[in-house]
Amino acid sequence: MKFYEFVDKEPAIGKLVVIEGTERVLAERALDLVLDRLLPADLRDLNLARFSADDVDSSGVAEALQAMPFLADRRVVVVSDTQTMRAAPRRDLWAVAQEVPDGSTLVLVDLIAPRGKGPQSFGVMAGRAALRIDATAGEETRARFIAETLEALNAKAEPRVVNELARGGADLAAVRNDLEKLAIGTKTITLKDLERESLSIEDPKAYRYAQATAEGSVAEALAIANELLENDPRGGAVPLISALAHECAYIWELTRPGGRLPERLRFRERGLRPLAQRVGERRARLAYERAIGGMEAIVTGRLGSDPDDHKTLVTRLTVELARMSR
Repeated sequence: MKFYEFVDKEPAIGKLVVIEGTERVLAERALDLVLDRLLPADLRDLNLARFSADDVDSSGVAEALQAMPFLADRRVVVVSDTQTMRAAPRRDLWAVAQEVPDGSTLVLVDLIAPRGKGPQSFGVMAGRAALRIDATAGEETRARFIAETLEALNAKAEPRVVNELARGGADLAAVRNDLEKLAIGTKTITLKDLERESLSIEDPKAYRYAQATAEGSVAEALAIANELLENDPRGGAVPLISALAHECAYIWELTRPGGRLPERLRFRERGLRPLAQRVGERRARLAYERAIGGMEAIVTGRLGSDPDDHKTLVTRLTVELARMSR
């Protein structure tokens, strides 16, 4: 079923769940919802095992599935990014997936389009034997995601803006980031706002700030940040934190098996891959979430409009996220 069908209908969750499709934002939301429904927060660490495709072996997954739940109804095992696995390990994992014992649920995050070319998705292989959640985003799904994002930002947009983004080809993470920036300073985003954002060239200093932070160069990053904040005390934090969120997203993508940057940024992979290896997936994800949280604090007005508060937020994020590369 489509992602929003799963959200709305809340179907029963059995022994096998396959999250398929190509929108990582929706896939991660689907996984969070599955875990929320199966495991109480206070018991999650005791009943959840996670594997990534680069360190998984079928025997380890089988052993984790055999463990008894502890004070919970279910034991949950998650294997992420299975789309990057080679043919033989995929066959071995599929054999395990067909023998999930009672009291356990196996979740396979297999980011392959159900009808796409390449390896056959686990969802197609499972058919009705699994709960299949399709994270592919058509125009209707994109429009609802945009509407929900705007609602969370307490912002509105002209229908033409929603239509343009819903029909566009940008991934939903990029759409969300653009809406967060556009929602600052206005409650109704116009088509002109969207076009200006698409055509604008961001201040390169903000991106150098983000790179310096990710590299652990705190002094350089803070010097750039202070310069931009002095020139624009009320609005300077936005491009800084936006650039930082983008940089963390690039690093996080490269920590994943088979992760690749968009074509226009492919030239940066050589420099970012060693950094991504040092940081690791968990720290990269946390850094991205912290940066996004900072953007949301500004956009929603939760932080307030005091320039000193904005400067404090930038300084705190800079120092905190610079540690991830050490």
